[in-house]
Formats: sequence, C-alpha cells, structure tokens
Amino acid sequence: MGKVRTRSTFECSECGQQMVQWAGRCPGCGAWGSIAERASPQASGRSSGRPAAVTPLSITDRTDRRVLTGVAGVDRVLGGGVVPASVILVAGEPGIGKSTLLLQVAARLASTGLTCLYASGEESREQVAARARRLEVEVDRIGFVPGRDLPEVWDAARAERPFLLAIDSIQTMRDPESSSLAGGPSQVRACTDALVGLAKSEGITVVLTGHVTKEGELAGPRTLEHAVDVVLSFDGDPRSGLRVLASGKNRFGKEGEAAWFEMGPRGLSETDPGRYLSAGGGAPGSATSLPLAGRRALAVEVQALAVRTEGPPRRHATGLDPRRFSLVAAVVDRIARIRVAHCELYGATSAGLHVDDPGCDLAVAAALASAATGSSTPAQTAFVGEVSLNGELRAGPGMSQRIAAAKAARIGTIYAPMEGTKHSGVTLRPVSHIREALHWARRSGGPGAESEDEPQ
Repeated sequence: MGKVRTRSTFECSECGQQMVQWAGRCPGCGAWGSIAERASPQASGRSSGRPAAVTPLSITDRTDRRVLTGVAGVDRVLGGGVVPASVILVAGEPGIGKSTLLLQVAARLASTGLTCLYASGEESREQVAARARRLEVEVDRIGFVPGRDLPEVWDAARAERPFLLAIDSIQTMRDPESSSLAGGPSQVRACTDALVGLAKSEGITVVLTGHVTKEGELAGPRTLEHAVDVVLSFDGDPRSGLRVLASGKNRFGKEGEAAWFEMGPRGLSETDPGRYLSAGGGAPGSATSLPLAGRRALAVEVQALAVRTEGPPRRHATGLDPRRFSLVAAVVDRIARIRVAHCELYGATSAGLHVDDPGCDLAVAAALASAATGSSTPAQTAFVGEVSLNGELRAGPGMSQRIAAAKAARIGTIYAPMEGTKHSGVTLRPVSHIREALHWARRSGGPGAESEDEPQ
C-alpha cells in the first residue's frame, strides 16, 4: 500500500483557485488577502492496494427509468420525467418563483408515495409551512431539515434515503470544514461536490436552486454547471405572471426545451404563452418575431423607440441581447441607410420574455426602421433571419416551427431568407439582404430614411 503524505496547498477563498505557494494577491480573480493554506492528502504510491469494484456496463430496463413529477411542463423540459440519482440545478432571479416550483414538485411526488426531503437555508420550517398553506399545497408527507449546514443535510438524507432531496438554495449551504463564507466559490464547489457524491452513491435525486447575477449568469464557479446533470433556467418579468422554464444543459434529454407557467395565488400553473405574447405590426416601432423556444416557436412582439439627441446616444435593450441590438442598429444605419446612429435607441419584448435567438435579428431591424421613419410594418407580417455585418440575411433553423407559430398568430406573410412563396396558408417572401426586407421603410419618406438614389 502506498503511503499517504500531506502536502500543503493554498487556495483562494474568493474564486477557489489553488496554488503551491502563498501570494498576497490571487492571480485568478485579483483579490487581496484571500489566499489561505489548505492541507490535502496526496498518495505517494501508484496504488492504494484496494482494487475498485468493477461491475458490468449493461443496459437494463431500469437503466433509463424515469419518474413523472406530475407537473407536465417540468416533465417535458426534463425530457420525460426525473431520472433517479440525477442532480438538477434550477437557476433564476430572486422572487421569480424557484422555491414555489420546488415545493410544488416535491408535493406532487410525495402525493404518489415517494419520500421527499426539503432542506431550506433561506426559510425556517414555519415559513415554508406558511407558504405551503397560502398556496394550498399538501406538504404533510414532505420531511424538512435546516439547509444551512452540509453535515446536517447529509446525515438526514443518509438516514431517510428519500427519492428527492430539495436544496433551497446551494448558495446558503456551507461546509464547516471550509473557512470561506457561505455562497463563495469554494463553499459552493465543496457542497455541490458532496451532494453529487451523495446522489450517485445513495441513488437520491437532488434538486438545487441557485442564484443568478445581475447579468443573468449563474452565480458561483463554472464548475457548478459541469458537476450537475441538468441545468434549468427559470426566468420572466417578476412584475408579470409569465414564467419560462428552459433546459440549458441536459444529459438525459434535449437541450433548449421550454415550458411556460403563470404565477397566481395558488402558485405556478402551466399556461399558453399566446395569451401574453401579442403580435406586432400596428403602431410604428413594433414588429413580429418568431423565436424558437425548445421544440416550438412563438410569435413575439419586438418594440423599438428612436429619439433624436444632440449628446452621446444611449442604447438600452430589455429582453434582447444588448450587443446584438447595437450590432443590428449599426447595420440598419450604415447598410440599410435608415439613420439611427444619432438617436437614443430603446428595445424591448412583450411580456418581459427574454429573446436570444439570432433569427430575430431581422425583426429587431424592422422595429428600429419603423421607429426611425414613423412608418408601420406591413400588417400581419413577421420577420425571420440573422443579420450579418454586411447586411446579408441568413436563414434561421426550425422554419417549420416558426411557420406553425405564424399560423397560430394569424400572420399571413413572413419575410425570410429562404425559397418558397406559399407554405400551408402562409406566404413566404424571400429576402437575401436587409435593404430588401426594409424596403417599405426606406420608401416611406420618413425623417430617418434616405432616398433610394442617395449615396451611402
């Protein structure tokens, strides 16, 4: 048996980077005074003398067994239900409804006879029970354990052996053996690693809730996303009732699947997003896009406002990628010759839905052109296509889903860079350049449009 010796390493409490010698400033994140010594055992021999247990890698009927949660939207996003012994991370902004979703899923599973354990580091037992009463959720069969200390949760899960262990949230949990504060990269990494080991060794399904930063990124180290099996994003406008649950990473199903929920007095219920997302094409400054959301598409209104200014113009986008919004605005000004460079530009989507599909670039360009010239987009028309820097348009994937969404929204014409003039009652108008797609704005004679014969 090889001897085990202890080797001193140093770790940053802010970003978790390890190094072999102490430094006053972390080379990874630049924090001062965050380096602390940490002892880690290291084997000096090649083998411990204990061979690992080897089992045949065979596929049985139970290998791909899934358990339905009873919430159809959640099951669809997961790829057909929960895979036992998997680790699922649900990330979203504060107040978006992560705890409510977690409690409702646990209650549905418990009602079928499965054992569920709810660990909360953000609320006490009385607070969770009061929220369940308010939502009229039956929680008598759900066990509760304080979720701030990792050893308490670990011991309770080993003793109860539940089917589902719900952690709310991973940022509030801490490992007493680590000196860093709860929510720090080191603590999040250590607690997640321990919970992943618990799930795989004991066959327990673990669902974690996680916070996001103001930029919308998952808070904590990137290793958190790599460690778990499924990453679900839960977002929407907290001021409206619409919530969107989408899968970003899914080892057991298709990525990008989405489900829509409505937040009401009794919690979350799946809903049809069509009643929230209206199609544009009426007042100047609005256009209809057809973004993909999982296996389906939606007719979403994109709005824009252009205001002339003498000072440095601002760019602000809500629900749109700010960088792509600025890029499309530059192409509209330079290539399409619709002057928006000296305007303050504002962009938004209906119902607070976040749209990051490049196929919506052309709809953003149409909304900007409509706002700058004061002319409305053609009635019952949608725009699909990715805008390149030279103004050329690229076709977006999933055109059949987009056409189906257009039909559902009673849209008769789609401007898109593809062949075909008629498709299941929807007229496809092929356009290969942004000037072709925005001809109605350039010929309107509005204040932001140049004449057809005016040089670039």
